[in-house]
Amino acid sequence: MEPVVGAVLRHSAFYVNPETGAFEPKYFMVLAAPPGDDLVIRLLTSRYAGLRPRDPPCSHGDPYPGFYLGTPGGGLSLPTWLDLRPSDDMDRWDFARDASRGLIQPTLQLDSALLRAAMACAAGAPDATIRQEKLIRDALSVLPR
Repeated sequence: MEPVVGAVLRHSAFYVNPETGAFEPKYFMVLAAPPGDDLVIRLLTSRYAGLRPRDPPCSHGDPYPGFYLGTPGGGLSLPTWLDLRPSDDMDRWDFARDASRGLIQPTLQLDSALLRAAMACAAGAPDATIRQEKLIRDALSVLPR
């Protein structure tokens, strides 16, 4: 599976729960997938819904900067935000390995208007690195309108 900008993916073993030691799943979105380079991703969350703004959907404020995606479907049945706190990029090799093992599964692809707004918000987030901002804006510039 090749990473696609705007894809919402589910990683079934994204992190280890420190309380149980069990692997836990996480949803994430690909914001930039430059050839031969790390992927710029952001996690999705439905936690702390009462503390996250919905209108306007783009918020860079503390304590939970994010972009409100609504209730996207595809397994995401609660109000969901693109989490814009600092995030490491995903190594392309790790992505390929985990996808080949079936740990990463496509969930949905955002529609163009929502994707463009989410990417613009993510690129402007204060915690985005200069590299991440550039790659997101480059990916945004070639998306169909």
